[in-house]
Amino acid sequence: MADPTKGTPAASPTGSNPAVPTGAVAAPYNYKTVLQKMVQDNASDLHLKVGRPPTMRVDGELKQLELPPLKPEDLRSVGDQILPPKQRREFETDKEADFAIGVPGIGRFRVNMYQQRGSIAYAFRAIAFQAMTIRELNLPPVLEEIAMKPRGLVLVTGITGSGKSTALASMVQFINENRKANIITIEDPIEFLHRDINCNINQREVGTDTGSFAQALRRVLRQDPDIILIGEIRDLETLEIALKAADTGHLVFSTLHTTDATQTINRVMSFYPPHEQADVRFTLSSALSAIVSLRLAPRADRSGRIPACEVLINTAAVRDNIRDLNASLNIPDLIREGTVQYGMQSFDQSLMNWYSKGVVSYESALFYATSPSEFALKVQGVASASDTSWDNFQQDVSK
Repeated sequence: MADPTKGTPAASPTGSNPAVPTGAVAAPYNYKTVLQKMVQDNASDLHLKVGRPPTMRVDGELKQLELPPLKPEDLRSVGDQILPPKQRREFETDKEADFAIGVPGIGRFRVNMYQQRGSIAYAFRAIAFQAMTIRELNLPPVLEEIAMKPRGLVLVTGITGSGKSTALASMVQFINENRKANIITIEDPIEFLHRDINCNINQREVGTDTGSFAQALRRVLRQDPDIILIGEIRDLETLEIALKAADTGHLVFSTLHTTDATQTINRVMSFYPPHEQADVRFTLSSALSAIVSLRLAPRADRSGRIPACEVLINTAAVRDNIRDLNASLNIPDLIREGTVQYGMQSFDQSLMNWYSKGVVSYESALFYATSPSEFALKVQGVASASDTSWDNFQQDVSK
């Protein structure tokens, strides 16, 4: 991976700079100052585009920096300074590129460089040097049990920016501290750098260490893995290899851009044509270990955000429901029934936990709840006496 702090800037990724007079050399844009401000303000993302000042996302909200609007030559200069050679060629061909950079003294960032309305734009995502623990991230303790399962497919889902990669990294960190295993990760790009503690961890970056997810996965079973992490399931070939690895005794982690467990199961099945639905239901029901879905809600007690987390464990009842072609998926009820015995929880139960502790506001809890009307009734104490699934999440909020 190219070091953005060394070497002479290469030719501009979009050609010559018409704003610079012939014979003059434009001063490189000081992108490091902006990244430093991003880190200082604990921003998750930074956006650079022509005509607007650098814009950060802090606690989910966009915030413009008090800097001059960016010019086309500023953005070309950033590309000259940070683009690795392979991604430079990729951008020239595809008008977009993904890569990661480390800036000494500032931090590590995932970068998406793309073209919009004929000009260059960037989206930077801040990456912590050290993966945080499951407890530090305020994720449910059941994720520690999921991380220690010997085999199966674990899917972490949510919209972009909901903390999927961070949650995966925390689970790998937990395994690294508590198991002796050979872990192979396939990522695009590598985000969190893991050092070996008890595990042997090999991190492969698409484009640098392997040509594609599919290419790496076709050979991964020959690398004696106990655990395989796939950055994202993007196509049928990747999904099929992940299911096969999970079904043959490996623990496989990956992500999907889906909002909850029900949608995740439907998305997996949608990769296949209708005449294969029965087979894929059976395969998924056998290979699946757990689905963890995330939503980030703003905190009311202090700045920052807190994860609302839905957890589905693949119990016998869940397996039967996935396999039954004549029955519709009934995942929400199965989660409710498995709360006490298996540690499952719905988004609404998770939000009730944070609301009852004063961590999120009532308005935010309603906004992020799956069933706002049911959530409101629970807060008001309107519930069936036989429904004990909320007991561990709901405290007396009237005090």
